[in-house]
Order: sequence, then C-alpha cells, then structure tokens
Amino acid sequence: MNVLTGRGGLAAATAPSAEPRLKVEQASFAYSATDKSAPKFTLGPVSFDARQHELISILGPNASGKSTLLALLAGMHAPLAGRIALDGTEISKLDARLRAQRIALVQQESELLFPLRVWEYVLQGRYPYGRRLRFESEEDCLMAGNALAQVGADALRDRWMDQLSGGEKQRVILARALAQQPLLLLLDEPTQHLDIGGKVELLRRLRKLTAERLYTVLVVTHELNLAAEFSDRIVLLHKGKCLRSGTPAEVYDRATLEEVFEAPLDVDTRASGRPRVTLRGSEHG
Repeated sequence: MNVLTGRGGLAAATAPSAEPRLKVEQASFAYSATDKSAPKFTLGPVSFDARQHELISILGPNASGKSTLLALLAGMHAPLAGRIALDGTEISKLDARLRAQRIALVQQESELLFPLRVWEYVLQGRYPYGRRLRFESEEDCLMAGNALAQVGADALRDRWMDQLSGGEKQRVILARALAQQPLLLLLDEPTQHLDIGGKVELLRRLRKLTAERLYTVLVVTHELNLAAEFSDRIVLLHKGKCLRSGTPAEVYDRATLEEVFEAPLDVDTRASGRPRVTLRGSEHG
C-alpha cells in the first residue's frame, strides 16, 4: 500500500502533540421553533479535549444530545456560547472548503441519489480539493486507492454501491471520508445497521486506524460495551447535559449509568481494566 507523508489522514503516524487537537470549552446550543419561542432542546455546557491518535465515544440514550454535539463539532452549527476549536481555530469560523478538508463526517444514512460504483463513490471524498470543470488528478486517485486499502475494501472498487452488504457499504463510506485526508473524523452511530460481528470488525478497524494514522476520531454510539472496549475516553450525555467525561473506567459508574439508561445494570472491571456492563439478572451484556 502506498502511504504519503505530510498533512492529512493518509500520512504515517507520528508522536501525538502535547496540545489537544480538538478543544470543546463550555459549548452550548439550543433548537427553537422561532427566535422568540422557548428552546425545544438545549445542549450544554459541554467541555472535553481530544488528541491526535485518540478515539472518543460520545455515549448516551436517544434524545441526549449526541447528534447535536456532533453537528457542532462538524461546524454545521456555531455554539450559542463557549468555543469549539480545531488546532486552535474555531471550527465554525473555517470556510466551508477548508472545513471539509480538515473534518470528515460520516452520518447515519448516506443516501445514493443515482447508481455509483465504489470507486466513483470514494472519489467524491476528494471534492474539497478539486477545482471546477476538472477531472480527478493522479493525487486524487492515489488518495482514493489508499483509503480503500486502509479499510480493506480494495476488492470492492468495481462493485455497485447498491449491491454491497451492510458491512461492505459501511467500509466504503468510511473510505470516502478517509479520502478527504481529515484531521478530525466524526461518525454518527456507524454500527447501527450492522450485526454484532460487523460492529466489532468496524470498531477494531477504527481503533487500528486511530493508533496508526494522524486521525482524531469521535464516534456517536449507544453501545456501552463496545464503547468501553475500543475508546480512549468517553463523553457521557444525558438530557442535553454532559454528565461525565474521562476514560471508560472513570465514566462507567453503576449509579450514573442506571440513571442515564433507566435500567438495572452491573458494571464489572475485567483484567484488561476495561469495564463491562450487564443487565442485572442477565448473563448477557
């Protein structure tokens, strides 16, 4: 596999910077029907850092604010208060082209508007680097090929997107994001439509990419045990509030998790130091 050196997600791994890549400082946001009406949903304040080579899980039940926080991190909304910065620059103040080069967002659903082969789909990730009225460059093809190789999808490049299995499609969607050469990779519930084997395989791949490359990865999920197994740190949200952030062992307090997920839970720490959550009275997590 060809690997480029320099800025971007396809570069060889280097020692992580002492400074956080992403800083979220007392960020808040509110949705309202109109400017004069009371907020329908409020998020914040939320504070946490994320460094190069880290995988952070944003965890919580439905309607806890996970997707809203991801939208703020992607620059789709500007915080009403507080600050969200990538390498010292506020994300909401980046122009759209530069933001698309530095941040890749993989949403829950990626609708196909017309039939595409895998290779064409992944090349769309190079759009932020393109100029009008031009075809893909040699560098675009190299980056798209490297992205497919990173996710183990080389053999899929000539397949039609609508003929892929759920796991294959998710790998290709991830490859398109990697072709952007992002500094920050954001994924909104990427395991939602996968079986347990597919979920574990995808998170293992993300964990490996995070450790070996320059990415900082944030994954929105409600999967307690998978988040504990593969994350460096957890941001736990509940009803628009950030209840805790830290390592899985620091965040996974039984009483807190029972309050958030409204279920009787047990939390055990395994020999690896990673917590495991089970429904009380059940042998299955």
